[in-house]
Amino acid sequence: MNSGNILSRLGKRELSFMAVVFAILACGWGFVELADEVVEGSTAEFDETILLAMRSAGDVSDPLGPGWFEEVMRDLTALGGNVVLTLVTLTVVGYVLLCGYRRLAFVVLLASLGGLGMNTLMKNSFERDRPELVPHGSQVYTASFPSGHSMVAASTYLTLAVLMARAERRRRIKVYGIIVAMVLTALVGISRVYLGVHWPTDVLAGWAAGAGWAMACGLIALWLQRHGQVEVSPVESGVDEVAG
Repeated sequence: MNSGNILSRLGKRELSFMAVVFAILACGWGFVELADEVVEGSTAEFDETILLAMRSAGDVSDPLGPGWFEEVMRDLTALGGNVVLTLVTLTVVGYVLLCGYRRLAFVVLLASLGGLGMNTLMKNSFERDRPELVPHGSQVYTASFPSGHSMVAASTYLTLAVLMARAERRRRIKVYGIIVAMVLTALVGISRVYLGVHWPTDVLAGWAAGAGWAMACGLIALWLQRHGQVEVSPVESGVDEVAG
């Protein structure tokens, strides 16, 4: 490889690194701004308008759409529940272990548990009440801000998508995995508002915090790989197949 190609590659890496760091900072700033507005009560009108827009005119107890659509939303909200996310995480961890990446499996598990732990701390810190404007379409047991389903779905699905993309050579497959993670995260958050168990700003804050955590975990995993603390995938090491 000539010096021009090396410099070009280093430039792209630096730009990519800076872009991710900027995105993490943007997510953090967005969360802090939302939290500040929520504490001051400035988001009340916005929250109520969006929440009521998802209800039938004249009957706040009736969500928009036929009965089967409400059931679909309950199914979608389950994708951000602890049981489903735990099963998804353990499945991916098992796959990574079978591939021989023991330390990477630990990183995946720690990243997922970390997102859950952060959300619990945030909920206990803000202690925002759940919406009482409409009946709840799902059981709730914790505080409202930020949305646990939205944040943990974002942190889990996006973290898994980013880490798994590092083991994939084809660009379109990488992009596909990340898009799927983003769509799942979006659907989970929308379902929480539709079911009346979260204010829209709870969901927005959850998305911001979860996405920031996922990107931070991706950077940490990359740093650990560069320093030999986590296994390098066959794609990065230039090996097409691993004997197993």
